[in-house]
Amino acid sequence: MRNLKNRTGWIWLNNWNETADIKPQIVYFRKVIQLETLPDQLILQLSADSKYKLYINGNLITYGPQKGDRSIWYYDELDITAYLKQGDNVIVAAVVRYPNLHHQGNHSIYRTHTPGFYLKGFTDNQMNCCFKADDTWKAYLSKVELIAENSYFAPLYIQEIAYGEQALTQMMTAQFDDSSWHEVVEYDMFQLADIIKPDSLQKRSIPLMFMKTCRFDGIFHMINHQNSEQNWNRMLQADIPIVIPPNSEEIVEISAGKEMTGFLELAMMGGGKSEIRILSSECYAYEPEGEGPGYMPLKGDRTDYINGKLYGFTDIYQVLGIGEEDHPEKYEPFWFRTFRFIRLAIKTDSEQLILKHFKYMQTGYPLKIETKVDTSDTTLGKIWEISAHTLQCCMHETYEDCPFYEQLQYAMDSRSQILYTYAVSADDRLARQCMDDFRRAVRQDGMINCSYPNYEMNVIPGFSIYYIGMVYDHMMYFGDRVLVRKHVPTILGILQFFKSNVNDIGIVGKIGGPNLREHYWSFIDWTKEWNETMGVPLATYQGPITMESLLYLLGLQYAEALFRFIGYQDLADECFSDSEKMKQAINQYCRGENGMLQDGPALEQYSQHCQVFGIITGTIGILEGKQYLTETLENPELYAQCSVAMMYYLFRALELCGMYSYTNTLWNLWRDMVAKKLTTCEEDAVNSRSDCHAWGALILYELPSVILGVKPIAPGYSKISISPNTDYLSWAKGSVITPKGMLTLEWKLERENYMVQAAVPKEIEVVFHDIPKNMKVEIQFI
Repeated sequence: MRNLKNRTGWIWLNNWNETADIKPQIVYFRKVIQLETLPDQLILQLSADSKYKLYINGNLITYGPQKGDRSIWYYDELDITAYLKQGDNVIVAAVVRYPNLHHQGNHSIYRTHTPGFYLKGFTDNQMNCCFKADDTWKAYLSKVELIAENSYFAPLYIQEIAYGEQALTQMMTAQFDDSSWHEVVEYDMFQLADIIKPDSLQKRSIPLMFMKTCRFDGIFHMINHQNSEQNWNRMLQADIPIVIPPNSEEIVEISAGKEMTGFLELAMMGGGKSEIRILSSECYAYEPEGEGPGYMPLKGDRTDYINGKLYGFTDIYQVLGIGEEDHPEKYEPFWFRTFRFIRLAIKTDSEQLILKHFKYMQTGYPLKIETKVDTSDTTLGKIWEISAHTLQCCMHETYEDCPFYEQLQYAMDSRSQILYTYAVSADDRLARQCMDDFRRAVRQDGMINCSYPNYEMNVIPGFSIYYIGMVYDHMMYFGDRVLVRKHVPTILGILQFFKSNVNDIGIVGKIGGPNLREHYWSFIDWTKEWNETMGVPLATYQGPITMESLLYLLGLQYAEALFRFIGYQDLADECFSDSEKMKQAINQYCRGENGMLQDGPALEQYSQHCQVFGIITGTIGILEGKQYLTETLENPELYAQCSVAMMYYLFRALELCGMYSYTNTLWNLWRDMVAKKLTTCEEDAVNSRSDCHAWGALILYELPSVILGVKPIAPGYSKISISPNTDYLSWAKGSVITPKGMLTLEWKLERENYMVQAAVPKEIEVVFHDIPKNMKVEIQFI
């Protein structure tokens, strides 16, 4: 008999064995608790290997746990008192177990050798456990099949082939008979992987995700139908049932209005043996050029259903036919889906199918956008709108490159997303978690994974510099010395990796190449000129690429500032010395006949990127930088151009060179997105794979930080520069949230003179930078 003291609150099926743990599974756990009186509070701690969704009395309450890795596992904590009632309360947890095999599960969700669900409940502030998951619970192994979304690249592994199951009917009600369900076993301490033992679990470091019940806008396109558009819309918007006749097929396409991330829920009655296919899609697109899983559909007008069709991922549900008026049969895919459009294809058998409702619960990180900016250019307002929504869609338990295809947290993407988050919300909670994730992503050579959490090796050396940039940005906005010190070892390891790869002429040698061809992927940007090398300059075929030396140089400069901030002067001096040597070597060996920085030493190949990073790092002087930037901007056919991903850095170089007026034309990239009816920012204008990529939410930074001109110039936002950019606008106004409070500013052109009025929190020192002589400034401290 097991020692009761070793019982843990972790449970699983008692008949589970290793042969069952070779493919993803969904297991339901159920318990009815009786409450004669409602407690003042009932706090639950929850976790799972791998993910859970918690329902109380039929309502979806939360999901988790927060993504961890092999060195940290999280539990969630929430007060469920508001969801309880006197008498019987039904607690149901749906748990996805991914096997401990990389390509049989989600790339960013770790798992141990111990599948399980964890729950403990507490009713007092001393956190004395009053009930927990134990062998009084019951469990059911679902027949749902979780499948890879693509044979070529499947980082999500969330698509479903699902079946209506009698054993799950009315399981959310207290009257449900779960006697046919499996017995469960509570693990003892010695059975658990060390990382998930209760004393090892770490409390969630970010807020719980928000959840909001939403309805679809309505029918967008009808392909094959017996019901009218009006009847469909009444079902979608008012829960008025719609009848699909026997032996018929109905195909409709439904709009959410804009791209969303949410849990789908379809409720139905009758219709036994009907098949329902739910395709989630970002947009209408056209047939791809070429064949095979690596080819992407072509995109133009995202709403063009006449010439295009919906591409996406499909869930399949086989209807059991046991739904009743008060207890309809429901289908809800386990994980949230990303969609702007849904194609609902229904094929009935000999029995009519009645759809009661089809809705979704929007979910994501609880981002509160407080910064607001208006300008004389009305086109920027729509770009702000789609950018803010893009950032929201790409924030869940981590920052995400895209919610539709990968949901992976990449360092390059995240550095930009974090800056945009600071600019509009001054919220650093997810940013702190992101930096901690990358701090734990260290490899034996000092390099970090370019995306993390990630179950596989995926290294882009240059992305490690963007991680250092994250720490630098946090220093400037929040001035947290403890946080900086925590990241020093990882930063030193990255810098040492690059330093150990400096070659005989003093630049960074060849450390990677095109993806899948080299050990590391030297990705820089998605440009049409570098398509054949997967975003790597073509110079990679000849040897090292200059951009990796420039990125190393930028990392040294960030690190020097960080080390001086925390008093590590010797390390700062070493970074300065190394950066000066690197700058000299780049200038000596990577300058072309025209004076511009080459893509590789002694190669007459050039890109806009090297000029941009040459200016940012001071390798190129401002006067010549202005000349080179002008050359690349006015002769785009001769130079690889910065795409959406790199626009933040291009805008910085233009700002430094006094050429910010060029950005008016560069915003055409986003104006084109609006014209193509996107509701979020696309990944790039080359392949347009993802319609929602938050590295493109650039305007969230530019309007408050450059157009209004509010940005920190000393750590912790203790000193700011107010330097409005008036190059091509006649006025701008707005409120900017900062870590020290809200700041308001307005500037406008009046009779060839500029008037600036600002209200600034008194804790902030203000420096006016590059103020034109014809600008009158009024400032009030609040």
